[in-house]
Formats: sequence, structure tokens, C-alpha cells
Amino acid sequence: MKYIRLGDLLVKGGIITQEQLEEALQLQSGSGQRLGEVLQANGFITEKQLISTLMDQLGVEFIDLNTFAIPPEMAQALPKSIAKKHMVVPVRMTRSDIQIAMADPLNFVAIEEVRAVTRRRVIPLIASAAAVERAVQNLYSNQGAMQAIEDMRRDLLGSQYAAPGPQSVTVDEEEADAAPAIRLVNSIIDRAATEGASDIHMEPGEDSMAIRMRIDGVLRNIITVPLELQGPVISRMKIMARMDIAQKNIPQDGRANATVRQEALDLRISTLPTIHGEKVVVRLLRKTPELSTLEGVGLLGENLRRLRHLLDTTTEGMVLMVGPTGSGKTSTLYAIIHRLRREEVNLVSLEDPVEYQMDGVCQVQINEKTGLTFASVLRAVLRQDPDIIAVGEIRDGETAEIAMRAAMTGHLVFSTVHTNSALSSIDRLLDIGVESYLIAGALKGIVSQRLVRRVCPHCRRAYTPTPEEAQALGLAPDGEYTFYRGAGCGECFGTGYRGRVGAFEVLTVTPAIRRAIRERSMTELETAMGAAGFSPMMDDCRRLVLEGVTSAEEINRVLGDG
Repeated sequence: MKYIRLGDLLVKGGIITQEQLEEALQLQSGSGQRLGEVLQANGFITEKQLISTLMDQLGVEFIDLNTFAIPPEMAQALPKSIAKKHMVVPVRMTRSDIQIAMADPLNFVAIEEVRAVTRRRVIPLIASAAAVERAVQNLYSNQGAMQAIEDMRRDLLGSQYAAPGPQSVTVDEEEADAAPAIRLVNSIIDRAATEGASDIHMEPGEDSMAIRMRIDGVLRNIITVPLELQGPVISRMKIMARMDIAQKNIPQDGRANATVRQEALDLRISTLPTIHGEKVVVRLLRKTPELSTLEGVGLLGENLRRLRHLLDTTTEGMVLMVGPTGSGKTSTLYAIIHRLRREEVNLVSLEDPVEYQMDGVCQVQINEKTGLTFASVLRAVLRQDPDIIAVGEIRDGETAEIAMRAAMTGHLVFSTVHTNSALSSIDRLLDIGVESYLIAGALKGIVSQRLVRRVCPHCRRAYTPTPEEAQALGLAPDGEYTFYRGAGCGECFGTGYRGRVGAFEVLTVTPAIRRAIRERSMTELETAMGAAGFSPMMDDCRRLVLEGVTSAEEINRVLGDG
């Protein structure tokens, strides 16, 4: 392929003017970016226009990496360092040719380097930049793990520790620190960070150990580790978390820090003895800036206005975040703490565990083994002149009662409760023995939430719902609506979903609601909530569906009959 300048192609194709090209070249000067990146970043062209122009002018074939399955052995065809350096990914290879997908097929430096390394004629294919980056990560992430597995197998076969099962494999700290075990664990963590996973599950079985990751709230199989390597991998995880590797018959908890591509991660690691060995679960906690705001956790519109008003006007009392496990309550609580922390305020949080460290907040780690329970620490905190208290979770009547009494004596208290809705949270407090007059006197507001998966933007398709689908969301069955669902692609593991967003309901306690709570009348409570303009969570879910953010099927999965 002879040398052709991208700018000339775009001007010739009428996509940009000569003046726009000259302006882009000035912006590019000294930036280190390629011209195509500068043109897209400054809005002169779209990626679709760039791909279309290159296909038409150069005759380069387009490849959809979201649907094309790259053979795993292609990772051996091109070194990872070159693939990442130039953002190219090998997709097919013969004895004489190698086809590489790239966002910029005019990057002749990349083409020449691939030709020199592979000693084959290079056939460039064009693909979107995001798809190429993801394909490179997916292709080489498992390659690193598989290579580490092979190295560990070779080491074990040549040592006295080679044995059929984990129970007979003895691994001390020095052996677990051997390079293959470290590389395998690092590769697994790297893959989890790349995929945006919230948890890694290392699950020992009869014949092998499965590595699964929770991505967008759903567990997915990633890789299988041979049985004889289970011991070294688990020992490596325990060493990272400063656990006792000799203790294999009791649950253990620990923490570790990791940095993946300049992103700092806090790892919460726990072990659990099973019949086939220890199961390890790693929770990945990201210090994500957008989660420090109410908008960042997904609050919008009337729900955002209500909560802001509640926070700005309430100086004492209790505000609860409610929802099932994994619904994002803690993230919302941190966003509220971030909003309220000020130099003149003494803000204390009681957490189990402390997930994110925040400046300006006195954070207490609950440890029930040593007697540091929520109830005992809460009593001590009340002697520390607090203005605002955040209780990580109300688990029992004693903690709830102390928190309620604190809220009634001039303190602003925030906490979380595991219930399904704002209404059921009041029932829950009554069930664990809190007196109705305490709840009525202390409670100022309740925020209930869920996390629903976003429809994948890469394979999103519009469709007209059936009358039954519309009616299930509380819409008129004879109306005209447009719903969206994902067709499934490589970007979303074929699920049709990528990422999650919060769905909320915010209840502000009025005198009528307070009276209904005091009288323990659920019927009167529902009437008072309606009179207060309470908008149930289904209203927020309906908005998310109509805006194409999520699907009707996802709302049904998350809320069910609720």
C-alpha cells in the first residue's frame, strides 16, 4: 500500500474542508495524537465517517470485532507489546499473510513493525477504536493466565510437590511468591478490572477450580484453573491479604491494594472452607470520582430534588437508604457523606468494612470479634460530640433504637436497612423491636433503590412493545411506545446489557406519615404517602425504559412482582 495522507482522503471525499484540515493539523502539532483522533476529538468527523471514507477510498475491508470470534491462538502470532503499542489485533493468519484489525489502517509504522515481527504480508482491516482496544484486552488477558498456568504446571511437575489434588500440595510463602502464581493472579485481577467486574469468585470443584466474575450483577465463567494449581493460587491470594496460609479450615478476611493501568483498586478478600478446598471471593472497590455525587449514583429529576431538599433542610433526625444486597445503598451513603462533610462539622461513620477512605470523616471499622459492634461503637460515638453519624447498617433492634434516640436528640443520622421498599422498611424496623413512637419521631426520609442493567449501546435495537408489555409497566395498553433491547454482541458477552444504573424512590416523612407510623396503620400509611406526592420506584423504572436506558425484561427481572 503506497503512502497516502488521511487528510487528503477526507478532503477529497468531501468529509472536511481544506480549512478544517489545516486547523486540525495545527491542533495535532506537538500533541502526539494521530490526525484521525484529533479530527474526532474536535468534532470535525465521526468515527463512522472515518471508517466509511477509508473503506471507499482505500478498499480496506471492515471487520466487526463485536461479533467476530478471534481464535485464542492468535495471541501467539503477535507479541502483546506490539499489539498494545499500536492498538492492532491479529484476527487471521496463513503461512504467507496475517490480517490485523486496526482503527487506523494508514498507520504504516504499525504495519511495518507487524510485518517485521511476523515475517508475513500484512493485510490491514478497519474496525472501531473501542472494539480494537477491547479485543486486544480480551485476547491477551487470557493468554497471560494460560501461560502462567503452563509455567506453574511445569514447575510443579519438576518438584516434590507435584500431586493430584490441592489437599496434598504444600505451598509455603516463598513458593506462592514464585513468578507464575503471581502472574496468574495478576492476570485475573487485570481481567476483572478491564471488564468492570465487582467480584472475582475462585471456586474449587472436584476436578478443577473455576474463576468466575460478577459483571453488571451477573456471574460469568472466565477461566478454569487445573486442580493441581489450586493451592498455589489460593495461597498467593491469602498472602496478598496478609492471611494465615496455614489455616485452611476457618473463614478468613483481609484486604489488599492493586493498581491496574493507573487505576487504584482496593481488594476485599475472603476465604471459605468447602469440601473441595477454600473458596476465595475478591470484592473490587474503585475510587470512582463520579460516585461521590448524587447525580453520579443515578439520582435524577424529582427524586434528586427531593433528596437534595431533605439534605439541605434537615439538621437532625434519621434518613435511611434501603434495598436488597448489592443494590448500591453504600454508594449512595458515600455520596451523601461527600456532600455533607465540611470543616465545621464533626462527621463520624461506622462501617463494616470501611470500603472507601474519605478525608474529613472519622471512619470507624466495626469488629464484632473484639466487641466493636455497631451498638457499642454508636454509644461511644455519642460521647464524641458528633454532628452527623453514618451507621453502615442497622442489623438489630439495639442498634436501631440507639440510632433513633440519637436522631431525636439533635444528631443527623444516616444508615442502611436491607428491605425491598420504603414502605417495607418501616415494617422491618417494627419487626426488629423498635417502638413505633421512636420511628415516627426520628425518621425524616427514606431512599429506596435498585440497580438495573443498561441496554448495551453497541447492539441496542428499538421495537414496539406488545400491549401486555406496556401494561406490565403501568402504561396504557393501547398507547404507542418505543422500547429498546440489546441484540447481544461481543461488547456485552452476548447479553444485550453493559453497565448498570440506579432506580430510586424517595420518601419525605410528613406529619400524616408520622401519625400513621405511630398508629402502626399500614393502610393509613399508604394513603399518607400518596397524599405527600410519593413517586414509587416503578415510575423511575418506567422512565428508564421509555428513555431507552434499560429494557422491560430487566425491570421485570429486578423488581418481579414488586
